Amino acid sequence: MLQRRRIPQGTVHHPVFARFYASCCGPAADARAGVAGLRKELLTGATGRVIEVGAGPGLNFPHYPGTVSEVVAIEPESTLREVARSAAAHVEVPVDVVPGVAEALPVKSEAFDTAVASLVLCSVRDVQRALMELRRVLRPGGELRFFEHGRAAGRGLAAVQWSLDHTVWPLLMGGCHTGRDPLGEIRGAGFEVVRMRRLKVPERGPTLPTSPAVLGMARRPGK
Repeated sequence: MLQRRRIPQGTVHHPVFARFYASCCGPAADARAGVAGLRKELLTGATGRVIEVGAGPGLNFPHYPGTVSEVVAIEPESTLREVARSAAAHVEVPVDVVPGVAEALPVKSEAFDTAVASLVLCSVRDVQRALMELRRVLRPGGELRFFEHGRAAGRGLAAVQWSLDHTVWPLLMGGCHTGRDPLGEIRGAGFEVVRMRRLKVPERGPTLPTSPAVLGMARRPGK
């Protein structure tokens, strides 16, 4: 099912951040922050063939239900990709971790029942192109499951996000941007949002630039 497509070279290369993320943001940290429960909520009810973009170290993998037949996990960063492959070997659902970028997915059109974007739209270079690629590879009526942090509703935190995004944050955090509008981008790419809820991550404790988040499901139009 995989196709050979030209993947942009040098698009993703964050070895220092990747090593930090892989060592400090594992399952234990996920559970402490309440993110593990959100990942489970994100993936509950997912079915069929799944494509996940920006799989990172594979923190979603243990939460895929048995209704999923296989997962093609796209991860462009080589260090994280190796960690994800190790994680894939310890879960029941078959997971194939492959290189690629969200803006040029190395798979056929309309080949998947479900797509997963989890804490990844903050860091892709071209959000609309990435989402159009997800729309391309989903069958008509297929689901996009999304869990993303984004722009704050309050002016104060939004101003902090803007300042960070235009200075040090993307350089230090592997290309991450705190103030993007994932829900607006998803709608702009032609997806129909079926359900969503806004949340704060972590739920308790201080509000961080990455705390405002949205979790939900959208569909590619069609039968």
